[in-house]
Amino acid sequence: MSKVKPNAKPKVGPKVDDKGVPASPATQPRPGAAAGDDVAVTALELPPAPLSADMEAYFAKCEDKLGFVPNVLKAYAFDMAKLSAFVAMYNDLMLAPSGLSKLEREMIAVAVSAQNRCYYCLAAHGAAVRQLSGDPVLGELMVMNYRAARLSQRERAMLDFAVQLTAQPWLVGEDERAALRAAGFCDRDIWDIAAVAGFFNMTNRVASATDMRPNSVYHGQGR
Repeated sequence: MSKVKPNAKPKVGPKVDDKGVPASPATQPRPGAAAGDDVAVTALELPPAPLSADMEAYFAKCEDKLGFVPNVLKAYAFDMAKLSAFVAMYNDLMLAPSGLSKLEREMIAVAVSAQNRCYYCLAAHGAAVRQLSGDPVLGELMVMNYRAARLSQRERAMLDFAVQLTAQPWLVGEDERAALRAAGFCDRDIWDIAAVAGFFNMTNRVASATDMRPNSVYHGQGR
């Protein structure tokens, strides 16, 4: 059965010379900005539960297809019911058939996460945008400010709606839905845009509350 390492902070000591004398702070090597992110997945002490058969198979599939298990799955692995529900919802929203392409759904994830300043999701889904689009600059623009990107009318309308739903949901009304229809979205697409935006608002908040750390491999993907 696959095992998930508990959230343990890495032990990092000062560099010493051959006499055991600590080096001065000015000469200490700077650790990588993501040092420890693959060890200390969250700031909470939640020991992993034994993986259920279906989640063990899912983790193995991640290892096979991605080369690693996303840290968000490890974070949820303290409770099999929560992990299974998260996986089912994610797969339905992001991978199931939809009028939205996979890239469009990832763009929503990044625009919402940028509004919420969610480190985990910006790293993970920024990498997905770079990979799916084949355009590293687009991924960077999405993370920094999607409004600076040269987007199609469809993409801009979709992201404006998702961000307004994130920042000022009480202002969303028929005018905003009409703008999506004018950009070519059907009512089912509007539901999917809202569902993806809503999902990432939830995951952003959980990730921020727990200091969830993204896998370090994301930072180099699609560059």
